[in-house]
Amino acid sequence: MTKTLLKTTPETVKDDFHTAFTGRFEGILRWHQLDELWVKLNESAKTGKKEWYIYAVSEKPPVKTASSDDLKKFVTEIDRLLRREHDEEYCGIVYTDDIQAPNYIKIFDPGNIGTSCSTAKTPPLPGWILSTLKPIDLPNALMPPNNRKRWWNKLFS
Repeated sequence: MTKTLLKTTPETVKDDFHTAFTGRFEGILRWHQLDELWVKLNESAKTGKKEWYIYAVSEKPPVKTASSDDLKKFVTEIDRLLRREHDEEYCGIVYTDDIQAPNYIKIFDPGNIGTSCSTAKTPPLPGWILSTLKPIDLPNALMPPNNRKRWWNKLFS
């Protein structure tokens, strides 16, 4: 029996990442849940079970996965930043596709939370994404609708 490999194209990468981005996520509500998530994440990278992309959404998407050491460094530093700048008894600014076996994690910037937990049509983008899927340029992929572009162009023409 032969395996059929799916051809990966820029379109399928975009579709997969975007589909995952807009999929169902569970909130990490308590700090001890975040600790548990970090352990799972680091273990999956250390054992080679999963390779992770670290994506700062305001930057160009990474083209290669992070090393286990880089992932551990990022997790340590982002954890410090979240606890220092989101001085609350609860976490509530980290979301994952699966708490038990994460493949996609959205981390919202405590300095730009906005309506991250609301059902707004255009909630703010996360500050960082950890994903086993190759990221796309989210700000460009989620461009405003054409009517807004036309309005903007017409405003100063």
